[in-house]
Amino acid sequence: MTRQLELFGKAAAHTCTTPAEHVRVKNLLYVPSYLSSAEQRQLLMCIDGQPWLSDLQRRVQHYGYRYDYKARRVEAKMRLGPLPDWAQELAARLHDCSFFDQVPDQAIVNEYTPGQGISPHVDCEPCFGPTIASVSLGSPVVMVFTHVDSSDRVELLLETGSLVLLRGDARYLWKHSIPARKTDRVGDQVIKRNLSIGMRQPLRRFTEAPPVS
Repeated sequence: MTRQLELFGKAAAHTCTTPAEHVRVKNLLYVPSYLSSAEQRQLLMCIDGQPWLSDLQRRVQHYGYRYDYKARRVEAKMRLGPLPDWAQELAARLHDCSFFDQVPDQAIVNEYTPGQGISPHVDCEPCFGPTIASVSLGSPVVMVFTHVDSSDRVELLLETGSLVLLRGDARYLWKHSIPARKTDRVGDQVIKRNLSIGMRQPLRRFTEAPPVS
């Protein structure tokens, strides 16, 4: 598509960086600095201006479709409406760079304050498609990957503005989590967490036909 997106600038088309595959987690793709500092600030301002849900231990925002965490289900009747402009722009950018075969139509924003995290899990297979994209904002945070059939464990520092793509084995055979702690140790470096926001862009996959917009 050729339409330039206001949130991410109008002057020139973006260069689509080829993501690097993690050496130990097959099909785990990582793009550092996917968003510039200015783009991160604008996106954070857009997110912060929206209402948050507080029914979990962490605050979340749902766009496109609501995800039922308890039932692990998304249905056509859970449609909230089209993505807001800022989320649609990011979704279109991910599609333009061929990270998705179709433009993602759902976004979940997760907020992690220092000491908060999320337990190991594989994103709902019947609910979401074969690619999960996550953009990190606010501050760096370590994400831990554990293999579902072995004791293999891998830690990956998600830098601010980075993009993670889960496909294939990384999507289905590795659980991912964020440990609930206030600091992360990477080598000899101790990284103090600030407010971290992860914006996830899964592609909805219906077992029934979605409503026509």
